[in-house]
Parts: sequence; C-alpha cells; structure tokens
Amino acid sequence: MDDDTFVGRVLRANTRSFACGTHSTRIDHKHAFGTFVKVEITNDDSIHAIGLIHSVDIKDDQLINELVMADGVDDNVLRDQRENRMVPVEISVLNVGYMNGTAIVHSLPPRPPLSLSKVYQCDVNDVLHFTRHTDFFRIVLNASDIPADDLIAAAIRYASWAYEDENERYAFLVHCGRQLARLLSRDLRRLEQILALIKPE
Repeated sequence: MDDDTFVGRVLRANTRSFACGTHSTRIDHKHAFGTFVKVEITNDDSIHAIGLIHSVDIKDDQLINELVMADGVDDNVLRDQRENRMVPVEISVLNVGYMNGTAIVHSLPPRPPLSLSKVYQCDVNDVLHFTRHTDFFRIVLNASDIPADDLIAAAIRYASWAYEDENERYAFLVHCGRQLARLLSRDLRRLEQILALIKPE
C-alpha cells in the first residue's frame, strides 16, 4: 500500500465500527468526513473491511489546556506545539461492508480488524467497485449516534468524484437519489434534506 493513502492505525474495533489514530501533522484530505477507507481483517490480506469516516477528533492534554487559557502566547510557541508535539488525532469509522478478494459484500464484516492494523484510503477503483450497488445505504441510514444523513450525503458526493466523466457522475447521483427515495419513502422530510445535500450543481 502507498503511504500517500495511509490514514492511521486501529486503536479499537468491533464489527460495527472502529477507531484509528494518527499524528496531527498528517491530517489531510484522506481524513475528510465521508471518505471511504479500508483495513484488512485477516492475516492473509484476503478480506478488507470498508468503512466511512464519520468523525475526526483532535485530542487535548494539560499543556494544550494551559496554552489555550494563557494570554499573549507567542505564535512560534503555538506553531511548535502544532508541528512538533505528538498531538493525537482519533478518526472514527462506520463499517459499511467488506471485500473478500474481488467480491463486495454490503454487510457488516465477519470480524473486526486487530489493533494497530493499518487503515488506508480506498482508491478510485475500490470506490467505483464498492458503490456500483447501494445496499450499504441502509447501514448508514440506520446507524445511531452518528450524523447518518450528513454522512450518507458526504459519502455519495465523495464517490461521485470517482467518475471523471460529468455525465456518468450525474447519472450516479440520480441513481443514488432514486435509491434513497425507495428507502425513505415513509420519511419525506428526511429524504428531502438528504437530496438537497447531493443535488448536482
């Protein structure tokens, strides 16, 4: 795997979700809300859990609390704290499926990844392959304790950019909208809010 796609290492996990950690200086577009990520759950690299980033938390400590409360802190001190201290970042991920070889399953993975397993951003081919069907929508929409509506919209927008052709991108968004309409036919207000978030520009 390319270091350019490395997101972090697993801190804790269960079959429904996992959290991974990294250094604050490594935070970039790979850690965005709604990003598709993957992590191996078998030692032979044959099965990978697929998840969506739904939260990024920058942890604090006593020194940071003191700097926040202090008056007139020099900019160089702040820069040094941000760039050189090991400020931990925790990324929370909702599992939405798994890859078994080339087969895609839109269901919770059979087991969680082990602690310290490497988490990577899914590449374009992974995203295109995984989102060819939208059965994972129900996992996101039914998830509790996360901003499910914003997450599904962010994931759809994220996946749409895997399509270089503008017409294909538009067709993908329309297809997703139709699937959401089917799933949320009894909750029109919720449906309307999500559709507004994925409306093609």
